[in-house]
Amino acid sequence: MAEVFDLFGNPVDAGSGKPGRPRKVATLEDRNKVNMLLAVGWSNERIAAVLRMSLPTFRRLFFQELKIRPIARDMLDARRLELALAAAQAGNVGAMRQVDRLLDRFDQMEAERSYASRPKDQPEPKEKLGKKVLDEVLALDADAALMLELDQETMGNVRH
Repeated sequence: MAEVFDLFGNPVDAGSGKPGRPRKVATLEDRNKVNMLLAVGWSNERIAAVLRMSLPTFRRLFFQELKIRPIARDMLDARRLELALAAAQAGNVGAMRQVDRLLDRFDQMEAERSYASRPKDQPEPKEKLGKKVLDEVLALDADAALMLELDQETMGNVRH
Protein backbone atom coordinates (compact mmCIF):
# COMPACT_ATOMS: atom_id res chain seq x y z
CA MET A 1 0.00 0.00 0.00
CA ALA A 2 1.40 3.39 -1.03
CA GLU A 3 1.91 5.98 1.66
CA VAL A 4 -0.27 9.09 1.31
CA PHE A 5 1.12 12.58 1.94
CA ASP A 6 -0.65 15.88 2.58
CA LEU A 7 0.08 19.20 0.84
CA PHE A 8 3.12 19.89 3.07
CA GLY A 9 4.72 16.46 2.65
CA ASN A 10 3.57 15.03 5.98
CA PRO A 11 2.37 11.41 5.91
CA VAL A 12 -1.37 10.96 6.40
CA ASP A 13 -2.25 8.19 8.86
CA ALA A 14 -4.95 5.91 7.49
CA GLY A 15 -5.97 4.92 11.01
CA SER A 16 -5.66 1.69 12.95
CA GLY A 17 -9.32 0.76 13.09
CA LYS A 18 -9.37 1.33 16.85
CA PRO A 19 -11.32 4.14 18.48
CA GLY A 20 -9.42 7.33 19.27
CA ARG A 21 -6.41 8.92 17.75
CA PRO A 22 -3.28 6.77 17.35
CA ARG A 23 -0.41 7.57 19.70
CA LYS A 24 2.13 9.92 18.11
CA VAL A 25 5.60 8.46 17.58
CA ALA A 26 8.68 10.61 17.12
CA THR A 27 10.62 9.73 13.98
CA LEU A 28 14.28 10.47 13.28
CA GLU A 29 13.14 13.10 10.77
CA ASP A 30 11.03 14.79 13.47
CA ARG A 31 13.93 14.71 15.92
CA ASN A 32 16.24 16.31 13.37
CA LYS A 33 13.62 18.95 12.61
CA VAL A 34 13.21 19.74 16.33
CA ASN A 35 16.99 20.02 16.79
CA MET A 36 17.22 22.39 13.82
CA LEU A 37 14.35 24.58 15.01
CA LEU A 38 15.74 24.71 18.56
CA ALA A 39 19.08 25.82 17.13
CA VAL A 40 17.47 28.76 15.34
CA GLY A 41 15.59 29.80 18.49
CA TRP A 42 12.00 28.70 17.93
CA SER A 43 9.71 28.36 20.95
CA ASN A 44 8.23 25.03 22.07
CA GLU A 45 4.73 26.18 21.10
CA ARG A 46 5.82 27.07 17.59
CA ILE A 47 7.67 23.78 17.03
CA ALA A 48 4.75 21.75 18.39
CA ALA A 49 2.41 23.55 16.00
CA VAL A 50 4.68 22.72 13.03
CA LEU A 51 4.72 19.05 14.09
CA ARG A 52 0.92 19.19 14.52
CA MET A 53 0.84 18.04 18.12
CA SER A 54 -0.09 19.43 21.49
CA LEU A 55 2.52 21.02 23.72
CA PRO A 56 2.35 18.24 26.36
CA THR A 57 2.82 15.59 23.65
CA PHE A 58 5.72 17.58 22.22
CA ARG A 59 7.40 17.81 25.63
CA ARG A 60 6.85 14.07 26.24
CA LEU A 61 8.26 12.95 22.91
CA PHE A 62 11.16 15.37 22.61
CA PHE A 63 12.32 15.85 26.21
CA GLN A 64 15.87 14.73 25.29
CA GLU A 65 16.12 17.32 22.53
CA LEU A 66 14.73 20.04 24.80
CA LYS A 67 17.56 19.41 27.29
CA ILE A 68 20.11 20.64 24.77
CA ARG A 69 18.28 23.90 23.92
CA PRO A 70 20.99 26.11 25.53
CA ILE A 71 23.73 24.60 23.36
CA ALA A 72 21.74 23.73 20.23
CA ARG A 73 23.08 26.76 18.33
CA ASP A 74 26.65 25.91 19.27
CA MET A 75 26.10 22.32 18.14
CA LEU A 76 24.78 23.54 14.78
CA ASP A 77 27.74 25.91 14.34
CA ALA A 78 30.15 23.12 15.25
CA ARG A 79 28.56 20.82 12.67
CA ARG A 80 28.76 23.54 10.00
CA LEU A 81 32.44 24.08 10.78
CA GLU A 82 33.06 20.32 10.69
CA LEU A 83 31.48 20.00 7.23
CA ALA A 84 33.27 23.09 5.90
CA LEU A 85 36.63 21.81 7.17
CA ALA A 86 36.07 18.43 5.53
CA ALA A 87 35.28 20.11 2.21
CA ALA A 88 38.25 22.47 2.57
CA GLN A 89 40.59 19.54 3.20
CA ALA A 90 39.28 17.99 -0.01
CA GLY A 91 40.46 21.11 -1.85
CA ASN A 92 37.23 23.10 -2.13
CA VAL A 93 38.32 26.76 -2.27
CA GLY A 94 34.83 28.06 -1.45
CA ALA A 95 34.80 25.89 1.66
CA MET A 96 38.19 27.34 2.65
CA ARG A 97 36.70 30.84 2.49
CA GLN A 98 33.68 29.66 4.47
CA VAL A 99 35.97 28.24 7.18
CA ASP A 100 37.73 31.61 7.39
CA ARG A 101 34.37 33.41 7.72
CA LEU A 102 33.20 31.00 10.41
CA LEU A 103 36.44 31.37 12.37
CA ASP A 104 36.20 35.18 12.18
CA ARG A 105 32.61 35.03 13.40
CA PHE A 106 33.52 32.69 16.26
CA ASP A 107 36.38 34.99 17.29
CA GLN A 108 34.00 37.96 17.29
CA MET A 109 31.43 36.04 19.36
CA GLU A 110 34.11 35.08 21.90
CA ALA A 111 35.27 38.69 22.18
CA GLU A 112 31.67 39.81 22.76
CA ARG A 113 31.20 37.13 25.44
CA SER A 114 34.35 38.17 27.29
CA TYR A 115 33.33 41.84 27.07
CA ALA A 116 29.81 41.04 28.33
CA SER A 117 31.14 38.96 31.23
CA ARG A 118 33.31 41.85 32.43
CA PRO A 119 31.88 43.50 35.56
CA LYS A 120 29.94 46.65 34.64
CA ASP A 121 31.39 48.82 37.41
CA GLN A 122 34.96 47.94 36.45
CA PRO A 123 36.50 50.74 34.37
CA GLU A 124 38.21 50.06 31.09
CA PRO A 125 41.73 48.72 31.67
CA LYS A 126 44.19 51.61 31.57
CA GLU A 127 47.58 51.65 29.99
CA LYS A 128 50.33 50.53 32.35
CA LEU A 129 52.67 53.37 33.28
CA GLY A 130 56.41 53.02 33.73
CA LYS A 131 58.12 53.91 37.02
CA LYS A 132 59.32 57.34 35.92
CA VAL A 133 55.99 58.39 34.45
CA LEU A 134 54.17 57.07 37.53
CA ASP A 135 56.50 59.06 39.82
CA GLU A 136 55.81 62.22 37.79
CA VAL A 137 52.04 61.67 37.98
CA LEU A 138 52.22 61.10 41.74
CA ALA A 139 54.37 64.21 42.17
CA LEU A 140 51.91 66.31 40.20
CA ASP A 141 49.03 64.88 42.21
CA ALA A 142 50.88 65.68 45.44
CA ASP A 143 51.54 69.26 44.24
CA ALA A 144 47.87 69.63 43.30
CA ALA A 145 46.78 68.31 46.71
CA LEU A 146 49.18 70.72 48.46
CA MET A 147 47.88 73.67 46.41
CA LEU A 148 44.29 72.72 47.22
CA GLU A 149 45.13 72.52 50.91
CA LEU A 150 46.81 75.94 50.83
CA ASP A 151 43.88 77.46 48.98
CA GLN A 152 41.46 76.11 51.59
CA GLU A 153 43.59 77.57 54.41
CA THR A 154 43.77 81.01 52.79
CA MET A 155 40.04 80.96 52.11
CA GLY A 156 39.46 80.10 55.75
CA ASN A 157 41.63 83.07 56.85
CA VAL A 158 39.74 85.48 54.61
CA ARG A 159 36.38 84.58 56.14
CA HIS A 160 37.52 85.42 59.67
